Amino acid sequence: MSEAFYTDKARIRASFERAASSYDSAAVLQREVSDRMAERLSYIKHQPQVILDAGTGTGYGAAQLRAQYPEAQVVELDLAHAMLCASRERQRAGDGLLKKLFKRSQPWQVCADVERLPLADNSVDMIWSNLTIQWVNIPDSVFSEFERVLKPDGMLMFSTLGPDTLFELREAFGGVDQATHVNQFIDMHDLGDALMRVGFAEPVMDMDKIVLTYDKVRDVMHDLKAIGAHNATRDRSRGLMGKQAWRRVEASYETRRRDGTLPATYEVVYGHAWKSTLKKKGNTLPDGRQVIEFVKPGSWPGKV
Repeated sequence: MSEAFYTDKARIRASFERAASSYDSAAVLQREVSDRMAERLSYIKHQPQVILDAGTGTGYGAAQLRAQYPEAQVVELDLAHAMLCASRERQRAGDGLLKKLFKRSQPWQVCADVERLPLADNSVDMIWSNLTIQWVNIPDSVFSEFERVLKPDGMLMFSTLGPDTLFELREAFGGVDQATHVNQFIDMHDLGDALMRVGFAEPVMDMDKIVLTYDKVRDVMHDLKAIGAHNATRDRSRGLMGKQAWRRVEASYETRRRDGTLPATYEVVYGHAWKSTLKKKGNTLPDGRQVIEFVKPGSWPGKV
């Protein structure tokens, strides 16, 4: 995988720590994607008792999960402690209503990396992860952790960002220098392959595009900063961009202005899969029988 994909985890944590107080004011995309994920839950027959919200942010998705599954215990996990504090304050603000609606109003919170979950094997029934795994370096590592902590027949539902995300901004920065200025993201099909490599069954992947509009290029950058979505690639520029270089970026982006606004495109990838009840050792079941997977030539299991 290209070095441009690799992210600086310390920078990611620091960015989201700083953005906790401004996150909700700019997280339009995150809320929209969370709403779309919540709609999908109504079509899936699953009654989890313990749910892990992996990358909870300020708790918007966790609140939706509590509403959808009022008897379940939702565990909020995030890399940034300040985000968890913001989620707790959000819940306290509506604490009276929560106590009337739910038996378990106090959140369970864990400050940790999704690639190193401090949870026991087979301990959760469902994992929900909204726009988080784009920050990991190798999808196999996080999917392997998800598979480990899920109970047999447990469900994973996630969203992430695909390669066409913010292509307008990436192209506007093109040619300014040799550094990367926009985070890069993994293709949907590679994510599906990773799910199968770690043992998930019946992966289903699909994608749509959401376009936000802005008045100025600086407004795009402002929103990215407000939600903590700084460029975190390891080969990013460490210095400040000069005025002339920035003017070239603005001029390039301005060529995309339509109907008085500038577009910022997000390729949103959705996926869900199940932890198989078949425990394989290599390609062998516990009773010694061999497992042979048949795949139709030219097809990709789980592709929509």
